[in-house]
Amino acid sequence: MTFLARILIDLPERFVFSTALTIYINHINYGNHLDNSALLSLVSEARVRFFKSLGYSELDVEGLGIIVADAAVQYRSEAFHGEVLRFEMTAHDFNKYGCDLVWRASEQDSGREVARGKTGIIFFDYGARKPAAAPAAFSSRFA
Repeated sequence: MTFLARILIDLPERFVFSTALTIYINHINYGNHLDNSALLSLVSEARVRFFKSLGYSELDVEGLGIIVADAAVQYRSEAFHGEVLRFEMTAHDFNKYGCDLVWRASEQDSGREVARGKTGIIFFDYGARKPAAAPAAFSSRFA
């Protein structure tokens, strides 16, 4: 079942990272499917793993931290307890202070797309308590 979305998110041609996450019972809502807030929690875990795969943490990307500025989600199908979701992610659409982390979540066995989205991040100098320019060493990885 594909839902009619009001937000449309175009995906990049390729993702540089993927990880698998299992849907646990605490991710399920009263409709007996993946809860929308739980999906964002899973996306957050995937984001942490994405940065770790690049040798970073969310508090140290070339000496800067990140802050989530916004998020958009387009739901494509239901997901259920026990399914394993494959999250693919890449950095895209850079600007002076940040970029979008674009992602897709698909059920691992069937390939059924569950959701896609983007998380806008800004780079932040926690010592100075202000936004900072996106590190060139980070953005050049996605050129």
